[in-house]
Amino acid sequence: MKLPGEEESGGMGPSVIYMVFGVTAFVLITVFAVFQGNQHKKGGSEYLKEVQKQKEEEAALEVVEEQLQEEEAPKLRAEDLDFWDMYPVDGEEADAPEAADNSFPDKTDEKPSSVGKTDGKSSYAEKAEQEREEQRQKEEETRNDPSTDGKHTLVTNRNGEDEWVLISPYLTKSTIDFTKIEDKAGLKRYMENGRETSYVGVDISKHTGKVNFTGLRAAGVDYVMIRLGSRGYSTGQISLDENFKENIEGAIEAELDIGVYFYSQAVSPEEAIQEANFVMQTLEPYRAHVKYPVAFDMEFVSNDKSRIEGLSREEKTTVTATFAEGMKAAGYVPMIYGDKEWLLKEVDLTKLQDYDVWLSQEEDIPDYPYRYTMWQYDTNSIVNGIDGGADLNICFVNYSER
Repeated sequence: MKLPGEEESGGMGPSVIYMVFGVTAFVLITVFAVFQGNQHKKGGSEYLKEVQKQKEEEAALEVVEEQLQEEEAPKLRAEDLDFWDMYPVDGEEADAPEAADNSFPDKTDEKPSSVGKTDGKSSYAEKAEQEREEQRQKEEETRNDPSTDGKHTLVTNRNGEDEWVLISPYLTKSTIDFTKIEDKAGLKRYMENGRETSYVGVDISKHTGKVNFTGLRAAGVDYVMIRLGSRGYSTGQISLDENFKENIEGAIEAELDIGVYFYSQAVSPEEAIQEANFVMQTLEPYRAHVKYPVAFDMEFVSNDKSRIEGLSREEKTTVTATFAEGMKAAGYVPMIYGDKEWLLKEVDLTKLQDYDVWLSQEEDIPDYPYRYTMWQYDTNSIVNGIDGGADLNICFVNYSER
């Protein structure tokens, strides 16, 4: 049955066909879009998974590298850690307050034992301190070594034993420059700026024998020290040297400068005065010719016992000073004769500083430390005017012009 206004048709019209096509296309497009969306979602998920997997692999590699670095790095030992110093060495009190001991009560049982470590550090410190102490001792020994400290001088005693004697800081030291001493014809001369400033001398006694004073003068001798007399080392008797008169008169005739010496064995100041008076009386006729010193010669006797053996150092010093003062009062120049041992050990030079010293030491360079004005450097030399061995001297002062 038809409705009013409808037209009959034998098939579908064009509009219907177009609509069907449009719906179909829409459906296909929708399905394709859904399919593409699903495909896109699937591809994105796999991408994220691959990125995550790569990050995990990189993290694993970093962990492996860190482990390798830790294995290659030097291992710290327990004793390398600074906190061990917080614990006291056995027998010492801790510097930290007692409250600090309870700061970490839960760690007390876990703290490694520091006994071995502390002992190790303590042992090293003790060794270092021991080495320092040994070094200090060596330095102290060097400072106290009398052969190198510059405060001692070596003395060979008459019994052959060596002894280091302390050098007094109160005595005037020798200033002789031995580089200026020259040997000319067997005689020592002190030269300054090409000019001789010393004087050649010999000392003589009856033991020298007959002396040719003119020959001495020709040999270059400037002065003679003549033994005037002596006191017997056992009898105590004073006697005039047997050749004194001949010697002094021969020296005067040869116009040599003259000094004398007396061999003493006085055991008291009274005997020293007696000896001084004897010398003054004997010299009176020759007083004007005696320009060089009057020397006091006290010494021990070789291979025998002398009167002065029992004297103390102080007593010998007093006897020496008594004789010297007697000579000084009479207007002569007093002088003390002796070898190094005698001067440094047998008398007290601090009490004899007012008198010149005549040193006897047969060395090329004497090591007597104090000032002296005359030096006997050879007791068995050859010189024109003396037969046999001669005692040679050099004087650093021209006493004839005093």
